[in-house]
Amino acid sequence: MTHDPRPFGRLLTAMVTPFAPDGSLDVEGAAKLATYLVDEQRNDALVISGTTGESPTTSDAEKDTLLRAVVEAVGDRARVVAGVGTNNTAHTVELAHAAEKAGAHGLLVVTPYYNKPPQAGVARHFLTVADSVGLPIMVYDIPHRAGTAIATETMCRIAEHDRIVAVKDAKGDLIASSWVTTRTDLAYYSGDDAATLPLLSIGGVGLVGTSTHFTGPIAKDMIEAYERGDVAAALNLHRQALPLFTGIFRSPGTMLVKAGLRAKGLPAGPVRSPLVDAADEELNQLREDAAEAGIVL
Repeated sequence: MTHDPRPFGRLLTAMVTPFAPDGSLDVEGAAKLATYLVDEQRNDALVISGTTGESPTTSDAEKDTLLRAVVEAVGDRARVVAGVGTNNTAHTVELAHAAEKAGAHGLLVVTPYYNKPPQAGVARHFLTVADSVGLPIMVYDIPHRAGTAIATETMCRIAEHDRIVAVKDAKGDLIASSWVTTRTDLAYYSGDDAATLPLLSIGGVGLVGTSTHFTGPIAKDMIEAYERGDVAAALNLHRQALPLFTGIFRSPGTMLVKAGLRAKGLPAGPVRSPLVDAADEELNQLREDAAEAGIVL
C-alpha cells in the first residue's frame, strides 16, 4: 500500500490544553491557541489530547469538546489529529469513534502503557483500532513512557494496514527506525524535537513537537531546507533551535510550555494534578533557553 508521504504535513505541535483559573476546560482559549499555532507558528496540523495536552487528566467529554472547538477554529486550514490512545483497546476504540464523529482528520494511538502487552498484543491493539474507523492513524512509539517498545517486525506488520500511515517516533533508536523506513512506507515524524534532523536523514518527514509552541517557524524552515537539499542551512537552524528543543524538557514539557505561553499572554492556564505549575526559576531558565534560540518569552 502506498500512502501520502506526508499525510499530516511537515510540522505538527502536540498542543497543550488550556484551562481556566479554576481548572476547568477553557474552550475559547483552546480555539485561540490553535489559531496562534497554525497562523503564527506555521503548523500543518495539531495533535489534540496527547500527553502534552494532559490527556491522562481530561475526561472523555472534555476531549470531545476540545476536539470540536479546535476543528471549528482551524480545521479548514490545518489537520487536527486526536489523541485517543489508552491501555484499554475497547476504550481506545470508543474514543476513536467519538473523534471521527467530532471531525478529526486523523488519530494518534500510543502503545498500551503500564500493562506491558507482548508484541502480539501490541499489534492486535493497533489493528483493532484501525479496523474500527475510517481515519488515518499515527502510531506513537514511546517506550520510556509506555514501558513497551514497538518491535521492528511488529511495526512492519501493522504497516500493512491501509489506515496505519504514520509513526510518531520517540524511541530514540535511529537504527530501528531506519529499518522500518526502509521496509515500509510509513511516514516517520520525530517525537523528540532535537532528533528531527537526524530522523530526516534516514527518511523521516517531519516533527510532532512540544517546543514548537514557540519554535515552529525555525523547525518548519529546518525541515524545508533539508528537503530542498540545503543540509548546511538545516544544520544551522537545528543548532539555533537546539537550546529550546532540549530546554523545553528540563521539566515535564507541559509545565514549561504553559509557563511560556502565560508569559506571552496566550491561553494556557494551570496544569492539573499530579503536574504542578512551573516555578519562577524554571520559567527564568526557559526564558534563557529561548533567548539563546533567538526567541523572546
